[in-house]
Amino acid sequence: QVQLVESGGGLVQPGGSLRLSCAAPERIFGINTAAWYRQAPGEERELVASITKYGTTKYSDSVKDRFTISREDVKKSVYLQMTSLKPEDTAVYFCNAGVRVTATYTKVGVWGQGTLVTVSS
Repeated sequence: QVQLVESGGGLVQPGGSLRLSCAAPERIFGINTAAWYRQAPGEERELVASITKYGTTKYSDSVKDRFTISREDVKKSVYLQMTSLKPEDTAVYFCNAGVRVTATYTKVGVWGQGTLVTVSS
């Protein structure tokens, strides 16, 4: 069973910053394209940012210029640096990635359990 593990969520005041981490198991070969999604209460899950294995990034309009997605392949990890946080950024944030389990097998669409980010004064 391959699963991603997110961490770094918490309570932060408006205008503050948080850094989320997403880690894959050490035993895997690597991560292909990875993305961060979020789901606010009563809302559908939405794509926030993505990064290919070559480092090409994309962002939703709502977070562009405030959030930065990055990756550290040696640590098999993906990060989301969030700045200038707003109350509307409050949501559970999920990591999703294609995981190269072995040299010949890639498991697509692997999710983590999510980490809660609450932006409130």
